[in-house]
Formats: sequence, structure tokens, C-alpha cells
Amino acid sequence: MKRVKAACICQTLHFMLKEDVRRDYAVTLVRQELEQYKKGLERNRTEYKIVEETEQSDGSIIVKVIKQYNSSPVGDYLN
Repeated sequence: MKRVKAACICQTLHFMLKEDVRRDYAVTLVRQELEQYKKGLERNRTEYKIVEETEQSDGSIIVKVIKQYNSSPVGDYLN
């Protein structure tokens, strides 16, 4: 029999600008979307670690995150 001792998922997310709104407003929306994403992780009690957060020249944001997979223990993945 096997059991999951620890599990995490590594993701690279690109929060992109909406094309049908003004650029400055689109940048604001991207920042709000990123904050909502982080709040959602915390609300769901998902353990996570932001490895890298990079704002691109167009105002979009690329985030590299390691986060808990389902409700599995994270072991030492987030250290």
C-alpha cells in the first residue's frame, strides 16, 4: 500500500492585462486580481510560497508559486 507523505505543485501564473480597457486601469485590475488570488489561497488555508513575482514592461505580472496540492501535507517543500 502507498500513501502520499508530502505533495506540492509548482506553477507559473501570468496575470495578463485586459485588452478592452485603458492601460492604467488594466494594470490596476491585474494587481487586484493577484491580491484576490493570494487572499483566496489564504481563505482556503492552502499553504503556499511565492518564489518569484515579476512585473513585466507591459504591466502584467508573472508569479512563480509553490503551493499545497489538495489537502496533502507539504513536508519540507516550502522551506
